[in-house]
Amino acid sequence: MPDMSASASLAMTHLVTFAKEVDEDKVTPGVLGFIVFAAMALAVWALMKSMSKHMNKVDFKESPDETSGKDTAESPSGKASPAKG
Repeated sequence: MPDMSASASLAMTHLVTFAKEVDEDKVTPGVLGFIVFAAMALAVWALMKSMSKHMNKVDFKESPDETSGKDTAESPSGKASPAKG
């Protein structure tokens, strides 16, 4: 195996000293953590936008049901029960 050149040896020396300067007890999420977090944030934003669009389509005004009086009978407690037939 060939020996490292002087410039490669010098570069490795600088990288090793830089690696020793980094605190070994400090853990960071790095680029991958940022990408995952950003993707999740975009997914939540898209879901909220879709939900808002679907909720705007909902009509909250209740229309009277034509069969409500025919299919149910009032029980003595005042609650509607299914018609017996």
